[in-house]
Amino acid sequence: MEIINPLAENYIEEYSSVHIAFLQQILDETNATHPHAHMVSGALQGKFLQMVSRMIKPLKVLEIGTFTGFSALCLAEGLQTNGEIHTIELREDDAATAQKNFTNSSFKENIKLLVGDAKIIIPTLLHEWDLIFIDADKTGYIDYYELTLPQLKKDGFILADNVLFHGQVLNENISGKNAKAIHEFNLHVAADHRTEQVLLSVRDGISIIRKV
Repeated sequence: MEIINPLAENYIEEYSSVHIAFLQQILDETNATHPHAHMVSGALQGKFLQMVSRMIKPLKVLEIGTFTGFSALCLAEGLQTNGEIHTIELREDDAATAQKNFTNSSFKENIKLLVGDAKIIIPTLLHEWDLIFIDADKTGYIDYYELTLPQLKKDGFILADNVLFHGQVLNENISGKNAKAIHEFNLHVAADHRTEQVLLSVRDGISIIRKV
């Protein structure tokens, strides 16, 4: 299902700023060589992540789902001078690619890559987060939200990706475990008095959630 008119999407991308060469190289290499390249944040979403990070100017960022490192490097653009991103990746091959990209970047001292199950790793990270980006397995979204919300500072933000899940959540009868899980996540967040949220139709849908 086409969520956004392709003409509108092309127009939006044409009049949005382009990425620096290093970030564009990572994006191009991922799209050209990775069998699951659709999982990478696109150019437009990467620029959106940069803008949000630059507005917030976070000290501590948590990313759940590193993939090849493109999104973490976009988020790093807005970090305070001594800021840190802790990013978690389950797949060892993707983590190795991401680490190579981090090492070759100007943010190699600011990004901490953790490999393993996020549900096990998150409770060991004793930080107060300014910004959290959730872009991992869709059936785990509610768990990731509940694990991280207590660690999110007041007026801090969670960004949750793929909240339209290829438009499948718009169907009257939602099928497929991932689409169902995302719909349940959207319901869960909407009913949570601890936060407020806006769901945007950027790429595959992204929610901005603020802890009140």
